[in-house]
Amino acid sequence: MSERLMSKKKPAFPVNAKLDAYLHHYSRKIEIPIFYDDLLRFNGSVVVYDKNEEDTMWIRVYYSEYERQEIDISLKKVYSILHSDGSDNIMQYLNVDAVDYCTFGNSKPFRIKIRNILNDNFTYFYIKKTDASRVYGLELEHMLSPYNLNFLVYKDTLIEEHIAGIPGDVFIKEMLPKCTETEKAQLAKEFVKFNERCMIRLLGDMRSYNYVIVPTHDFDHVVYKIRAIDFDQQCFEGKLKVYRPQFFKENFEMVEMVRKKLQNHSIDQYKIEERSIVAKRILSSGKRIKKLVAICKSDKISNPENVKMLREQIYEITYDPKLKSCRTMGQVLNNALEFVKRNYEDVSMKQILENKIQV
Repeated sequence: MSERLMSKKKPAFPVNAKLDAYLHHYSRKIEIPIFYDDLLRFNGSVVVYDKNEEDTMWIRVYYSEYERQEIDISLKKVYSILHSDGSDNIMQYLNVDAVDYCTFGNSKPFRIKIRNILNDNFTYFYIKKTDASRVYGLELEHMLSPYNLNFLVYKDTLIEEHIAGIPGDVFIKEMLPKCTETEKAQLAKEFVKFNERCMIRLLGDMRSYNYVIVPTHDFDHVVYKIRAIDFDQQCFEGKLKVYRPQFFKENFEMVEMVRKKLQNHSIDQYKIEERSIVAKRILSSGKRIKKLVAICKSDKISNPENVKMLREQIYEITYDPKLKSCRTMGQVLNNALEFVKRNYEDVSMKQILENKIQV
């Protein structure tokens, strides 16, 4: 199913001057000492296997001794810029433990493992080719989801912080069968809300390996949240189903869990809750999201065929006449967000008027 839903390959779109200025204004654009292409000059590699000796689709790359020294210093500097004040003070306490290269997917990222030599704590960050779709996706996630994101853009290179969690495919295979019935019900609720949030902000391709499950211990039970980790398919595909995780075969077990654990009126309730939360975030983001969407409206991040298909499919749900005039994916996105916000404001105003009448 997922192969039929998706295009064979999504092209990368350049960051235009307006988006570049936006990134600079909000401190996302910072000069960095190393570029994506620099890391491609590796001399050799070995396959990275998981604990079950299965291929992870990552390879560990190696560089010549001379280049390795320069690359290590640059990667430590990037870590300092991303997670600290950008100074060299902490670099003496850092070690680059590994540079891994992913051979699967569109972005082909490098994953950098940085370790603090004083206490052996380590973290990851990713270096990718800059793509306007991904930049819009990261910014929208930062503003419209419950989670803040830290990333940097400089010319053709994108630096992303690591999003911690259990990969969805691993969780479904190894941990979901061990969950209690109560935990499954809570997970079902989160999947419904995650599904709704992706559709509202047009984030596509949320197959199980493109999101993580984040467990949080709360008193005597565990609360699970779902976070997207790949933003490559922001506002590109024409089929609305691509923006709804429920339609990917990789999420079949999650969909079945929703069907078994939740009644229809509960599903509708959770959808309304998520729409309201997203509407509140749109309102609280103020000028920032207005600036981003205004730039996206005039940007080319898809093709005319996809724009036409998506606007027609969304129109069949919303009957919003403004969709008819959309010529770009940014305009479709703007109408989708405005529709959610408008409905929330209309309901809120209705409740205020009803309360006044009652008083």
